[in-house]
Amino acid sequence: MSVTVRVPAKVNVQLAVGAARPDGFHPLANVFLAVGLYDEVTATPADELRVTCDGPDADQVPLDRTNLAARAAIALAERYGRSPDVHLHIAKDIPVAGGMAGGSADGAAALVACDALWQTGASRGELLDICAELGSDVPFSLVGGAALGIGRGEQLTPLEVGGTFHWVFAMAGRGLSTPAVFREFDRLGEGTDIPEPVASEELLAALAKGDPDALAAAVSNDLQPAALSLFPELAGTLAAGRAAGALTALVSGSGPTTAFLVRDPESAATVAQALLASGTCRTVRTASGPAPGATIAGR
Repeated sequence: MSVTVRVPAKVNVQLAVGAARPDGFHPLANVFLAVGLYDEVTATPADELRVTCDGPDADQVPLDRTNLAARAAIALAERYGRSPDVHLHIAKDIPVAGGMAGGSADGAAALVACDALWQTGASRGELLDICAELGSDVPFSLVGGAALGIGRGEQLTPLEVGGTFHWVFAMAGRGLSTPAVFREFDRLGEGTDIPEPVASEELLAALAKGDPDALAAAVSNDLQPAALSLFPELAGTLAAGRAAGALTALVSGSGPTTAFLVRDPESAATVAQALLASGTCRTVRTASGPAPGATIAGR
């Protein structure tokens, strides 16, 4: 028997970041939107814990116990007093190290897959608790749709979305370290008064109405200046997408993937073609959201 779980990528339509706390973490107001780029994680009984991966940039995915999918299996096994003997195969389609929560998605998917495979009977609350222990973005990968994350981003409130939003994502030629981006955020903000992060009422209203123009006017990412400081070439990608007709452009999360909100699938195709032709990115993908969270796709 095996269990396959499908899990989406995310884009941060708002990422408000507060000053670092004594423990080093930054308080966030993080508005997540799940989009239709998916990884699939298949859990199969095995004699020991093993992780394999295929798909774009699979060679960049760690296959040891640092992988979030492996850590999820270990955490669930420890909670239920069993050995994490499972083969986890990741079919990768979410960009690697791109600010779209691909690793977090794999953690959530592995957790759901192992829960079903081992028939642990864990409640939704228990699974979310384990997700929060694994990382700030992992709970949203389980939930999907749209949500406001506060704290480190792991305390979720589901949000209403009144329509479908269409996106183009441009993948950069190299990755960006999330801790490095936060360190640069701290450096750039040194000596300034950084306000407490709060969700934008205009942005939440735009999501609820399904209004792409209103959403375009309200999106924001406090980590974008830090990402651009470390990776200045991203400014060219953002400009190319805007010039091609995107309603707005921003760095996705800590980057380096850049996200372009467009009006419809036809606009997405136009912007994607222009971005590729600009030579400012490695590849492009189109997707729409909201998308469902981690879901069992096969047994």
